[in-house]
Amino acid sequence: MTLIAPVPTDNPLRFQLAVTPQLCVGHPDSQFLFGGAGLAAALAAVEAATGRPAVWAAAQYLSYARPDTLLDLDVAVPVSGKYTSQARVTVRDGASEILTVNAALGARPDAPEVQWAQMPVVPRPDDCPPMTYNWIRRDDDVNGSFDQRMAHGRFGQARTDGGPSADGIARLWVRPCDPDQPVDRVTLAVIADFLPSGVGNALGTSAGGNSLDNTIRFARLVPTRWVLADIRIHATGQGFIHGRVHLFAEDGTLMATASQSLILRLHT
Repeated sequence: MTLIAPVPTDNPLRFQLAVTPQLCVGHPDSQFLFGGAGLAAALAAVEAATGRPAVWAAAQYLSYARPDTLLDLDVAVPVSGKYTSQARVTVRDGASEILTVNAALGARPDAPEVQWAQMPVVPRPDDCPPMTYNWIRRDDDVNGSFDQRMAHGRFGQARTDGGPSADGIARLWVRPCDPDQPVDRVTLAVIADFLPSGVGNALGTSAGGNSLDNTIRFARLVPTRWVLADIRIHATGQGFIHGRVHLFAEDGTLMATASQSLILRLHT
């Protein structure tokens, strides 16, 4: 069972997704589809349509989807070669386009698998405190589906302690609350969108951001319960902020890397 599973229709290139509170974030009076959930749903749809695993996927966020809406996910596959497919998913709420995802999918046999990025040394999840927030967290939103432990950096009210970060680095251990939920590409796409939680740590203030895009690239997936999200905020300018996150399995395997640009939001 995967975390997010769009429903097939009579058209093999069209899927539908019901936007539930479990896929949303935001104030209880103004919830919206979590960007990582939108990317994950598109990934699930395009993998089902092509029968191939994703290599990379890039989402451009255009609008918001609210709870209790039914989204159409339309898949197009302009190129499908012997080992690789190039595809696109357009996600709509009626006539309104919510996000567009471009992706490459496939696997080439007998290719070497080598990793140069190394997992940083951090305490084990059981030795890290639970994630803290600046708001009253709902148990039925996206955050309620994950156990998050703070391995490095400042979160919640502590973000303002000590001024801006010297290196822009924050790290979280993350695992699905459901012990039967596998850490697959769909789950990793959701976890990758926890990157904005590192913005306040980097700036040393109460801050976050709205994602303009999200690109995820998959390496080698291995069985793991916890995922280390190694978040690095690179720079801010012109009202935007940019960063990346490496996603490591517990054994140090780099499973995916993702990057985003966000509209910077300073909270007062």
